[in-house]
Amino acid sequence: MPIYENGPVKIHYEEAGSGFPLLVIPGGGLNATIAGLANHAFNPLEAFSDRYRVIALDLRNANGGQGEGPLEIERTWDGFTDDQLGLMDHLGIDRFMAMGFCIGGPMIWNLLKRAGDRVVAATLVHPSGYISSHPDIFYQNNINGWAPDFVKRRPEYTMEMISEFLNNMYTKRADFVFTVDRDFVRNCQTPVLVLPDDIPAHPYLTAMETALLAPNSQVSLYPWKENDRKIELAVRHIRGFLATNAPAVMAEAAE
Repeated sequence: MPIYENGPVKIHYEEAGSGFPLLVIPGGGLNATIAGLANHAFNPLEAFSDRYRVIALDLRNANGGQGEGPLEIERTWDGFTDDQLGLMDHLGIDRFMAMGFCIGGPMIWNLLKRAGDRVVAATLVHPSGYISSHPDIFYQNNINGWAPDFVKRRPEYTMEMISEFLNNMYTKRADFVFTVDRDFVRNCQTPVLVLPDDIPAHPYLTAMETALLAPNSQVSLYPWKENDRKIELAVRHIRGFLATNAPAVMAEAAE
């Protein structure tokens, strides 16, 4: 079980396959783990490791995961981005593609904001986003579904501290995709593929707005999770998207 360590931070990660690197951020809110990928519509460690070096990591402090570190109350999203970029540095990887499920959607936008020159293409699978009909869904989901077990494991943190963390992460950023604004997406030149969902935590309207704003975006069929055949078609779209972007980068490196 490989562990990346950076001071007080310890992040469990797994790799499969070889080729151009593909960083995978699992879904599941603040409980996102590699193990949880087995319950996703498809598992990138299995679906894409025939051609790419697929690297997945547990979210820092996810219950049921092997990642631990400080609760960065003033640097909520950036703490996770530090882990993702630090892992790539640890593995000696400069440029890579990224795929994020659920909470991984806002995290990928933050990656593009922080290190857009390193992320050559990004796939957002049923990404999280803000929708006015459910303005506090992420606070409630995490204060009820993540915080109680986290406090039991880490008694140095109180529910009041966690409430502040979640408010900084979501409530005070209650718009769009939490980590970037519309102008950033409008000016982002990175190729982006969006696989939208349509539940309150993965709002269709927000996902489609990012796709319509981003100048180099694509969108998969919708709905794509209804049955195995549609999932197969969506995965095929992802494979084509990855193949279109990775070879160009590898050709540049060979020149």
